[in-house]
Amino acid sequence: MKIRSAGVREAKAHLSRLLRDVQQGREWIITEHGRPIAKVVPIEKVRLSLEERIRRLQDEGVIEPAPRDVRRLPAPLPIKDGLAQRWLQEDRDRRPGT
Repeated sequence: MKIRSAGVREAKAHLSRLLRDVQQGREWIITEHGRPIAKVVPIEKVRLSLEERIRRLQDEGVIEPAPRDVRRLPAPLPIKDGLAQRWLQEDRDRRPGT
């Protein structure tokens, strides 16, 4: 779908029509003296998947993709039921002021 553009004065004069167009899924670029200053886009109604949200954050430079050479960690060692909780409690008991 083609992105349309309008100057500030035109956008103000025809805001209702522009917004109806946006509701139909079109995007508008608002310009001032020929330079783009704003983008009017429809609000997404569907929830994006996790992968899509991550991709968008990467595209915007908010986050960086993980390096390709990430090492695979071995599976955790099996321990008896309750042992991890006991170790945690023992560690807390050894700390002063807790």
